[in-house]
Amino acid sequence: MTDLSLSEKKYTVSIEYCVPCDYSSTAFRVTAELLSHYQHVIDNLVLITGTKGVFEVNVNDKSIFSKRVLKRQPRPGEVLQSFQELVGPNISPYPR
Repeated sequence: MTDLSLSEKKYTVSIEYCVPCDYSSTAFRVTAELLSHYQHVIDNLVLITGTKGVFEVNVNDKSIFSKRVLKRQPRPGEVLQSFQELVGPNISPYPR
């Protein structure tokens, strides 16, 4: 077992996705990417059902992906990269 610092900053992630558009598979993919790499620093991860084509990802109330702004779905790894940039280079991915 790897020693993970419990004093590291924790992050709250929310992923809001459109149910009528069936963006659930994208929400699940983004969830899996984030948790597989950063479960040790994510305190809460919430999926929020929405409508009207929404797909928004926020970390500690800061937007790291917005379909409304970019007019498209996130590419594989894109939200993960934005999360990595937000937490900075001092936070390593979860050791495997």
